Amino acid sequence: MRNNFLTLLILAITLLSFPVLSQTESDTTLLGLPGDNLDLFAVLELFQKSKTIEEFEKTLNTEKTGINNLDLNLDKKVDFIKVVTQQKDKDFTFILQVDVTEKEKQDVAVILVSKDKNEKVTLQIVGDKDLYGKDYVIEPKPATAAKSTANPAYKEPDPVVVTIPAPTTVVVVESAPIVQYVYSPVYVPYYPPPMPPPYFTAFAVVAIGVYHHNNYYYHGGYHGGYHGGGNTVVIHNTNNYNNYNNSRNTSNTVNKNNSNGNYNGNNNGNKASANQTKGSSSSARPSTTPSNNASKGSSASVRPSTTPSTGQSKGTSASAKPSTTPATSQSKGSSASSRPSTSPSAQPSKSSSMGSSSRSGNSSGARPSGGRSGGGGGRRR
Repeated sequence: MRNNFLTLLILAITLLSFPVLSQTESDTTLLGLPGDNLDLFAVLELFQKSKTIEEFEKTLNTEKTGINNLDLNLDKKVDFIKVVTQQKDKDFTFILQVDVTEKEKQDVAVILVSKDKNEKVTLQIVGDKDLYGKDYVIEPKPATAAKSTANPAYKEPDPVVVTIPAPTTVVVVESAPIVQYVYSPVYVPYYPPPMPPPYFTAFAVVAIGVYHHNNYYYHGGYHGGYHGGGNTVVIHNTNNYNNYNNSRNTSNTVNKNNSNGNYNGNNNGNKASANQTKGSSSSARPSTTPSNNASKGSSASVRPSTTPSTGQSKGTSASAKPSTTPATSQSKGSSASSRPSTSPSAQPSKSSSMGSSSRSGNSSGARPSGGRSGGGGGRRR
């Protein structure tokens, strides 16, 4: 019984570790750039499955799809990505673009679709260098058929060779619905609205680790996109791409945030300040350190002290409550204290003040006299 329990425990731990391993694998593809929040592998997969450009734009910006997690203006909400179309003959350029501010636009990536004279279609997506770095190009893996012998033990000079179909995960570019649509007679150019359409509601961004874990499986049918070297994929139609670069849109806001590192790890730039506020301030902590300086001018303190006062109070002073503030020197000028005072005065006050006695002139003591009382008193018998 004990062995069965240990076996089940080990099996449970193994199953629970799979998501962690998968998460670690996906984190190796992080660029440390704002493009980490828009997986172009997933974008290209979605593009090929869409039937029209308008459908592609709508599905890309849907929260349920989980592909768009881009936040360039750092408002913690996912930005709406519009698709702008440029066409020259049989060359299409679909520009993924974000309105960062009312006056600034930032191109995120471009999808290049071209058809040569042999009717061969090429499809690539190129990330903008401000968001993905240089030469970030992704394309579908070529659908080449593998060859093998029907019977590996067959030793004759002319073995029988059979063709094994390509894996179903590889999409043939010419058969993609979106490719067939743009080259069909019914194709109509799509123009995105100037403002996000009514169906779009900005939703909150998710953590970068969760986002990559949810989209990493799209990488299987494509190659390229490696940042910092190792990418052998090159742009096929350089003329088409160069024409696009002549009108490429960049945002000063994005460049500034990128330089400050505000996009790293979904860090929206909410950094705590390490500097203290200078000027008027109050402290809630009690102080046990005596004050060696005189209080000059009007001042108010909320910190109690345990040190008695040995100095004189000169000038006009009004105390609403006894003060516990320690002072080894004199308080000069007009001072108002809101603190209770428990220390007796070492010397009489030399300033004009109003006491609690109903008579003016001579001040009365705190204790009654043991002899005769002055003024109007009777003779003691």
